[in-house]
Amino acid sequence: MEFIADFHIHSKYSRATSKDMDISHIAQWARLKGIKLMGTGDFTHHLWLEELKNNLEDLNNGLFKYKDVYFILTGEISSIYSKKGKTYRVHNMIFAPSFKAADKINETLSRYGNLSSDGRPILGLDCQELARIVFDIDEDCMVVPSHIWTPWFSVFGSMSGFDRIEDCFEEETQKISTLETGLSSDPAMNWRLTRLDRFTLISNSDSHSPSRIGREANVFDCELDYKTIKEVLQTKDKKRFLYTIEFFPQEGKYHFDGHRLCGIRLSPKETKENKGICPKCKKPVTVGVMNRVEQLADRAEGITPENVIPFKNLIPLDEIIAEAKGMTKSSKAIEKEYLLAISNFGSEFEILMNAKKEDLEKRLSWRITEGILRVRESRVNIQPGFDGEYGKVSIFSEDERLDERQLNLF
Repeated sequence: MEFIADFHIHSKYSRATSKDMDISHIAQWARLKGIKLMGTGDFTHHLWLEELKNNLEDLNNGLFKYKDVYFILTGEISSIYSKKGKTYRVHNMIFAPSFKAADKINETLSRYGNLSSDGRPILGLDCQELARIVFDIDEDCMVVPSHIWTPWFSVFGSMSGFDRIEDCFEEETQKISTLETGLSSDPAMNWRLTRLDRFTLISNSDSHSPSRIGREANVFDCELDYKTIKEVLQTKDKKRFLYTIEFFPQEGKYHFDGHRLCGIRLSPKETKENKGICPKCKKPVTVGVMNRVEQLADRAEGITPENVIPFKNLIPLDEIIAEAKGMTKSSKAIEKEYLLAISNFGSEFEILMNAKKEDLEKRLSWRITEGILRVRESRVNIQPGFDGEYGKVSIFSEDERLDERQLNLF
């Protein structure tokens, strides 16, 4: 069975998260996007866990169901701790195969911090110890380092991370089979490190609002049950893990280096020329993902190793429609156009990836169809994100956008 999965989201109990991140809205947007399997996120928060228990049907195979959308129990832990005289800040996802396992994990982790303070709690817990606790509770659990290149909170983060997975997880490393690339990197960037060849790379939205579900995701062709999915990830099975759906990594908030407050965006080469110092405020720049990859890479850019899972770069449909119409994506007109397109094709991913050109041309405007086709062919221009600011994607040229704005006046 082929299906799309987004494992990493947050509930309404996480900070800076929409109040609509509840089960019904998550399921509603999963249907619009064309996603069959959602991570629950935040199972360490007692109120969210209670909602999950009260609303999800237990399928007794490690998965759960709300109407026609499947769920898998996931949560994220922010570990902030000192090790050998250095402070580390690392985020890890936890997958649990049952409410029983989730309850035991919560009971144990509550000794290390206040799980009720946030859907993604901050614990003073070494990643190695976190992994040991989780695997001791249930060997079917999975621990997946989150958005592994984000500067401030990840295993390879330039500001607070490690140079090797082994330095982070020590003797638990062999039980770590899967890594999350994050919005600011795509698989090709990770392929530059031979030390990552054994790991399966997954991509997820890390969504804080319903409409952003699926901005990154994973496409499988396997049975919808927990142990099968775990096996596919552990074995990096290309026949059953078909590909990942990715942001253009330049659009991520930390792709390049720089200072947002100074308006300074630097490529790794420019950062080196400036000796890591912001030319405006003369303080060290925030080193982004591309630079960090360059520091640790031992393989040339453009090489595809054997046995990798392919990927596709996409831009969300509402962004394509908004640019095609020369309007902001938050406008009611864009929402109306988006929902009309979904009603014609069934889901967003059907439109973005599968619908034939002639069908798009019949049911959508020429300009929206052209935008979708350009994205499929990666014919886009992007200003890279830096220091917490998203990159800016342009599908149409400035002249083309000007023409559309003028047409909208009549």
